[in-house]
Amino acid sequence: MYTREQTRRIYLGPVAIGGGAPVVVQSMTNTDTRDAEATLAQIRRLAAAGCEVVRCAVPDREAARALTRICAHSPLPVVADIHFDPRLAVAAVESGVAGLRINPGNIGGPRAVRTVVEAARQAGIPIRVGANAGSLPRDLLAAHGGPTPQALVEAALRQVRMLEDLGFDDIKVSLKSSSVRDTIAACRRLAQVCDRPQHLGVTEAGGLLSGTVKSALGIGVLLLEGIGDTIRVSLTADPVREVEVAWHLLRACGLRARGVEIISCPTCGRTEIDLFSLVEAAERELATVATPMTVAIMGCVVNGPGEARHAQVGVAGGRGQGVVFARGEVIAKVPEDKLLEALLQQVRRLERELSQQEK
Repeated sequence: MYTREQTRRIYLGPVAIGGGAPVVVQSMTNTDTRDAEATLAQIRRLAAAGCEVVRCAVPDREAARALTRICAHSPLPVVADIHFDPRLAVAAVESGVAGLRINPGNIGGPRAVRTVVEAARQAGIPIRVGANAGSLPRDLLAAHGGPTPQALVEAALRQVRMLEDLGFDDIKVSLKSSSVRDTIAACRRLAQVCDRPQHLGVTEAGGLLSGTVKSALGIGVLLLEGIGDTIRVSLTADPVREVEVAWHLLRACGLRARGVEIISCPTCGRTEIDLFSLVEAAERELATVATPMTVAIMGCVVNGPGEARHAQVGVAGGRGQGVVFARGEVIAKVPEDKLLEALLQQVRRLERELSQQEK
């Protein structure tokens, strides 16, 4: 049976993380944080896609000041990503962020760490610490012969202890590598020795295709083992795509559902309609539907009727026409050029029904 690792609970604004709360979807803006309006516009797009926590890079004082407006108008809890300068962390806290992401090892020494911790404590916000394979301390690299999983775990625990020694308890931890194997091994090790909530991700995963594959494998394996409280799918792409992939990943793991899951066949020589175009058009049209539902779009008479009947809404096409199903019942038989319209009509109808049931 699937069981979640029991971790402590923290809060990023109203969002519960750890302690059995649902796995939270995060992303990071790639706008210039100093441009508050552009950053807010992207955050709103992320929120519409289902993002639940957003992180913003804070490279200088101007960016920290811009956080005041960003935090005041953001529909999501904002986490400030800080490196090297403790003054930026304090300024971000004063601007109203819901959390900090710092590396205590590069923030300026024990006095600087204490300053940041005190600011977070007074504001009542958590701190995320952790280790990245690309920026491990030299002594750990030397001791382990490189950025190994054990080196990642030791680096993260060192940072956790720094905060614990200061009496700070609202901590989240992340271990990231561009290696899927190393990420999995490190997160497994950490889960065995630390009950802090874990943020999962495969760092520098790559572009849309390669990054999706690596993230799905690395994050998915850990989630299925019960490890992980928040996730970010890191892609060299529009961050909205990160959120979309994250939700598909959570659905595939059976953890959470949002929006339409499209079930469609890969096509073969029996396909007798333009299934590629139909699926692409359906994906575009249904991207804004947040209500969880399954939609089957099938292209032949072998598995098509069965899959379409088992989905909440479905079509099974053949020879220039198709049969439309809703909740397992045949609704209509329509020409191929009317299939998309008929499918969307049934999806919108189901969306209204499910929304009414929720009320």
